[in-house]
Amino acid sequence: MTKLTLILSALYLALVGLALMFFPIQFGRDAVPTDAAPELLALLRLLGGPFLGIAVLNWLSRSAEPSTLRAVLLANIVGFGAVAANDIWGVVSGEARDIAKLFLVIHLLFTSAFVAAAARGGKL
Repeated sequence: MTKLTLILSALYLALVGLALMFFPIQFGRDAVPTDAAPELLALLRLLGGPFLGIAVLNWLSRSAEPSTLRAVLLANIVGFGAVAANDIWGVVSGEARDIAKLFLVIHLLFTSAFVAAAARGGKL
């Protein structure tokens, strides 16, 4: 289960990273104006890089020994947990885009999967 979670999260994060870098206006639909300032687009593209980095980390960690997975699992719990908390805030307050409800589910599922993997000691 840990291996599958790492693979799925790597693919998801790679897609988000690539979307931020190459299609920031389309990815940010209903949040990013079509005439967005170049500085905003540069910031969104900049944020895509760490997503790609974490995607690679998760991909390469999919076959790691359980003892070495602890840091990767905890980092994913913090990352996905923080994003899920932000999604909850946005959805409950009404400040988020409609698609945030879908992202909320995705992020909660990843957070839960990484918590479960960490609780099992990272066993693949």
